[in-house]
Amino acid sequence: MERPPRVSLRRATRADFDTIRRWLSRPDIQDWWGPVSATEAEVNMALSSDHGICRMIEVDGVPVGYAHAVDATLWGDSLPDDLEPGTWDLDLFVADEAHRGKGVGQVALAALREEVFATTLAVAVCVFPSVKNERAVRAYEKAGFRWKRVWNDPEMGHSWFMVSRRDDLR
Repeated sequence: MERPPRVSLRRATRADFDTIRRWLSRPDIQDWWGPVSATEAEVNMALSSDHGICRMIEVDGVPVGYAHAVDATLWGDSLPDDLEPGTWDLDLFVADEAHRGKGVGQVALAALREEVFATTLAVAVCVFPSVKNERAVRAYEKAGFRWKRVWNDPEMGHSWFMVSRRDDLR
């Protein structure tokens, strides 16, 4: 019987930026994360922020994707009005196609959410998957995120506003 892959998160550093940048330039990543200029700026802000947790997603020690969590206030005023103060925004992608659809993203998401709740005073975490990205929406549901509503993201268009509260995990 084949052993399941060992998924882990390690701290992303400036040394990882070239790899992340290469991934962000791929059309399949841009479909869900947005245009390169905006996503590179987002990653740079997260890497530079004291209010960011940036991680490389690894499978058996090999980088296969990127994840970050930031205090949502870092993004400024372009967020839903009903976003609760103290909410952190999570984003991730699995760049290596061989590891997509195998639970790697879900494991990484759970680990990142747990890290946010263990190391910050966040009351909740949120995600904004495109309404067109059904695979991501289902993964977020399985990870315990609940739909709040559809939100028209200024960059990506109609997206689900999904939340997982600290209280829900007790």
